[in-house]
Amino acid sequence: MRYWNLPPAALILCLPVPQILLWMLILFDHVTPSGIARFLPGHSVTRAKELGWDTLANGDLLAEAERAGFDVLLTADKSMRYQQNLGGRRIALGVLSTPQWPVVRLHSEKIAAAVNAATPGSYIEVDLAGE
Repeated sequence: MRYWNLPPAALILCLPVPQILLWMLILFDHVTPSGIARFLPGHSVTRAKELGWDTLANGDLLAEAERAGFDVLLTADKSMRYQQNLGGRRIALGVLSTPQWPVVRLHSEKIAAAVNAATPGSYIEVDLAGE
């Protein structure tokens, strides 16, 4: 693009705006590998076990996490999507296709992108197979 005929002040408006990543409070359930936390700099990650929530059923875990102000619940429990209604919720649900660390660690950018794209009440499935 050419902006030669614009005053310098107008050029500032034409520059690309960097994407601003907002800090999020993220909860890992009992099957989410803790090593994923390294892929999420700038966010605060807590494991359900640290809060004594590792024995809660899916619905109770989601409700407690939302009540505590978590923005995202990250799990590898694929059944949670079908068991829980996310409509009207403030917490997002992220589901990994596998919790197996040898696979998960190869997809750090994909996982981080999915978490960073989470919005209140959204469902994000992160397929980690065959790439």
